[in-house]
Parts: sequence; structure tokens; C-alpha cells
Amino acid sequence: METTLFWLILFTLGQTPIDGSEMERDFMWHLRKIPRLVSERTFHLTSPTFEADAKMVLNQACGIECQKELPAPNLSDLEDSLSYETVFENGTRTLTRVKVQGWVPEPHENLTAQGAPVRRRRHVYGTDSRFSILDKRFLTNFPFNTAVKLSTGCSGILVSPNHVLTAAHCVHDGNDYIKGSKKLRVGLLKMRNKGSGKKHRGSRRSRREARGGDGREGSRESLKERAKAGRRRKESARGQRAADGMPSFQWTRVKNTHIPKGWARGGRGDAALDYDYALLELKRAHKKKYMELGISPTIKKLPGGMIHFSGFDHDRADQLVYRFCSVSDESNDLLYQYCDAESGSTGSGVYLRLKDPDRKRWKRKIIAVYSGHQWVDINGVQKDYNVAVRITPLKYAQICLWMHGDDASCTYG
Repeated sequence: METTLFWLILFTLGQTPIDGSEMERDFMWHLRKIPRLVSERTFHLTSPTFEADAKMVLNQACGIECQKELPAPNLSDLEDSLSYETVFENGTRTLTRVKVQGWVPEPHENLTAQGAPVRRRRHVYGTDSRFSILDKRFLTNFPFNTAVKLSTGCSGILVSPNHVLTAAHCVHDGNDYIKGSKKLRVGLLKMRNKGSGKKHRGSRRSRREARGGDGREGSRESLKERAKAGRRRKESARGQRAADGMPSFQWTRVKNTHIPKGWARGGRGDAALDYDYALLELKRAHKKKYMELGISPTIKKLPGGMIHFSGFDHDRADQLVYRFCSVSDESNDLLYQYCDAESGSTGSGVYLRLKDPDRKRWKRKIIAVYSGHQWVDINGVQKDYNVAVRITPLKYAQICLWMHGDDASCTYG
């Protein structure tokens, strides 16, 4: 029943019905000129200790109401926040200072067309509106195949053959890199045919027997056989999960990680929720279809006011969970939304579907990163909400610079 309901809703959303008032709106992706981020100078820093504990919820974050009371950032502040750290797989670290060119300040105000409704504390409340993607026909196909799992317990999304976008707090707590991030791995969705592992193991064993063995002494051979038996049991369990419609993962090491200095403060001030995003470069490229970046439009430009994202919620072990919901409030950098979500889904790419003006077809793009269930400051009182960090023109330019190594490919977005 849940599967039928899911596909009915997905089909309905795919048609994107709009009422008369929305017919006049322009639900299209429009290329716009992007400010330039130019790398100015790179410094070598001391290697991080990788001793921070994973922190899935931020305290005392400055949210939308808090931001309305702050002065608009000047160019110098932005350049400082958009400068970035890069940590490499060997544990070394650098800081790159950037210059911003061609930046046009946006109005620094709450952009919501109507007053924000009264919010309530929530991870999942009322009827759980999440859908587990169990059908292998869809699990490894676009757009669901773009979701990835991080070894630190978060989610992420493929944005190129070599890169994954995720939340910064999944690898860094604002002061130091978290435990396990030095050997960070990314799990890409895959499905195994039942029994394929046994055939593969059998072929290798046959080749060894044909060569007459390796000539090692019996005790060492016995240890090797026991180790292989353990691996076979684990692979058999993974194969059973795949046969039951649950995903299996192909794990890939991360080559380097980029984090904006607005987040990686290193003890010099609080991490800014606006910069809770990071880019991971994979050690080897994948061949899956990825999702392109887009610049986050205002609520008025969202068909039905809806956003979508998929991740690996901890309360549904090893299941990919999809959800969609409306955006309730926004600022220049943040979105408050009512998507049901649990820990594990943080770092997911928030996307929407707009028309490609050239092809006149609906196209999905990532417009935010799900930061999670965060505590934010509202008139001096701490309250918790579901928050996503918007991809602004400056953040688009920064992520594009990380992906391409220069700003030549980042003129429009």
C-alpha cells in the first residue's frame, strides 16, 4: 500500500499541477552571471587531530530571526568566510584565501512573502510522510542513485563524477575534524544479483586450484581460509539485503575535503550555520548519473512551494528514504522546512524541479544542503527546527571553484 501511494504521489508531483495564480509564475531555471571567486594565496596549516565528536545538532546557531537583527555582511567579511580549508587523505591541511569579484549585494532581509507560521518541535510528527525506496528498478536510477552514505553517519549527494556535496558538520564540528573523517569513505548505492558473489568466489578458487596452491604452510593456509569464510558470510548477508530490496554500498575513499572558513572557525568564534556545507573529492571517479547544482530561488519560484531530498535516516537502517514538503520560511542563506527527517539524513542534497528553458523539459537541480534538526536563536530563546542551507550565487561560485580548480567554468549558473 505504501509503495502504491508513493508512486501515485510521485507521479502527481511530476505533473506539477498549478492553479490559476501560479500559471503566471516563471517556474524555469534561468542562467545568471555568477560572482567570481579567485584563489589569492594558499597557506599550509598544522595537521588536524581528528578528535572531535560528531555533532548532529548545533546549539546557539543564528537562525532567520537572529539574522534579521544583524548588519549586512561587507565584502571583507564575505571573503573571510568564503576562504576555505582543504584537508587531504594523508592528514595535511591548507587554507586558501579568496577574493570576490563582481558581487552585487542582495537585500538583507527576511524574504518570506507571508508571516512565518508558529513552529513546533519536530523530527517526525503527525503522520510520517517519508517513503523508503525499496524497488531496485528505481533505487539505482536517477534521481535516487545520486544519494550517498558517509562513513561518519551522514548522507550526501553526487554533484559530479568525482565530487559529493554534504553538510560541513558531518566532517567538522567548527573547531576540529571529527573522529573517522581522516579515513572518510563514501558509499554509493548498488544492487547485487542473487548468487553473483558465490560465482565470483568460485572462479577465483578454481584459478588457485589450477595453479596448485600457493605453497604456504598449513597453519597460515588455515588462517586464510577462516578469514575468507568470514568475508563470505558478510558478503552473503549483504547479498541477502540486496535480494530483499535493501541497498548495498560500493565504498570509495575520499581524496580531499573542502570546508568554508565560515564554518571551520578553529575556536575563533562560533561556526556559522550559513556555511554548513562541504565538498568531498573521491579518490576514484564513479560512472553514475549525478545531479547538477542550481541557485536557490525564492519560495515564490518553487512549484507548489515544494522541495525534495533523499537520505539514509538512522531509524530505517540501510534504507534510502525520500521525502518532499513545503518551505515555511527563508532568509538569504537558510530555509526552514517541514520535511520529516531523522539523524542520518543530514547532508542530503535538497532539490527541486523546474523547466529547462532550452529543452522545455523539467530538470532537477540541487538548491540547498539539509543541515538537519538545529537549535536556533529566536529573540534570545533557543528553539529547534529543520534547516537547509541555500546555495546562493557566492556559494555556487565557491563550490564550482572547488570542483574545477579555477573560476573559468563558473561564469554562469
